[in-house]
Amino acid sequence: MALFTYSRLSHLLTISVYKSSVLRTGSEIKHGATCCVQFKRCQSSVDSKALQERQRQQMARGLPKQKPIPGVKQVIVVASGKVNLALGLMANDMSKSVGLLDADVFGPSIPKLMNLKGNPELSDNLSDNRMIPLTNYGVPCMSMGFLVDDVAPIVWRGLMVMSAIEKLLRQVDWGSLDYLVVDMPPGTGDVQLSITQNIPIAGAVIVSTPQDIALLDARRGAEMFKKVNVPVLGLVQNMSVFQCPKCNHETHIFGSDGARQLADTLGVTFLGDIPLHITIRETSDRGQPVVISSPNSPEAAAYRKVASAVVQKLQKVSS
Repeated sequence: MALFTYSRLSHLLTISVYKSSVLRTGSEIKHGATCCVQFKRCQSSVDSKALQERQRQQMARGLPKQKPIPGVKQVIVVASGKVNLALGLMANDMSKSVGLLDADVFGPSIPKLMNLKGNPELSDNLSDNRMIPLTNYGVPCMSMGFLVDDVAPIVWRGLMVMSAIEKLLRQVDWGSLDYLVVDMPPGTGDVQLSITQNIPIAGAVIVSTPQDIALLDARRGAEMFKKVNVPVLGLVQNMSVFQCPKCNHETHIFGSDGARQLADTLGVTFLGDIPLHITIRETSDRGQPVVISSPNSPEAAAYRKVASAVVQKLQKVSS
C-alpha cells in the first residue's frame, strides 16, 4: 500500500493552483465585466435594497457548492480543546464514532496530542486513491502534521492553503462517522472560509479564555460563522479558574466569567467551563488526553459535560 507524503501533496497542490489560475483568466474577467455593466444599469432603476440583494445573488454564483463528506453525518468546527471534546463525545456515548481533522495547516497539533506519527497510507481503490486516517484511542485522525517533519515550516500562499484544505476534506477515507470534529486555526481567514464554503457544517463551538483580548477574537469568530450561515452552538470558557494543588485556593488568573457574559451578549448558549489545570497540560504533552488517561478526574468530567451540551445543542439546531 502506497504512502501519501508531503512532496506528493505539494506537487498536487501546485498543479491545482496552476489550473485554477488558468481557468480564471478568461471566464472570470468576462463575468466581472458583465456584472459591472449590470450594476450600472441597476443603479438608475432600483432602490438600494434591491441592488444589495442582486449583488448578493451574483456573489453567491461564484461560491463553491457545499458537498457533504462521504460517510460523515455531522461536522463540528472548534477552535480549541478539540481532542478532549472529540473523546468526550465518544465517552458519553460509546455507540458514536468520532473523527478528528486538523485544519490548522501552519500549526498542526493533532499528531502530538493524539500520540500519532507517520505518513497516511493510500487506499487500494485506484479510482479515488484516498488517504487512510491514522487512528488512536478509537479516533481516526488526519493532519498536515502527518506529512511534514515536526519542525518543518509550511510556507504557502492562500491558494495552496485552500487547495490543501480541499485535499484534507475530500481525499480522506473516513469510513462511517457520526461526528467529524474539525480543529480550526485562529482567526477568520482562508482556512475558515474554505471549510465553511465547501462542506455543510452542523455547528461551530467557540472557545475562549475569559480575558478581554481573547474575547475580542472569540466575538469575531462568532460573527464570521453567523455571516456564512453556520450555527454557533455556543461558547466554552477555557482556563476558567486555577486551583492551587496544595491549598485548593481558587484564582481566576484570566478574569471571571468573560466568556459567559459574551455568550449572553451574542445570544448563544454557554456550553461550560474548562479549568486551568496541570493535569490537562501534562496529559496533552504526553499524547494521552485527560479524558482517556484520567477518566474519573474533575477535568475529564468538565470535557464530558461540554461534549454533552454540544450534542444537546446539535439536536435542537437540527430539529
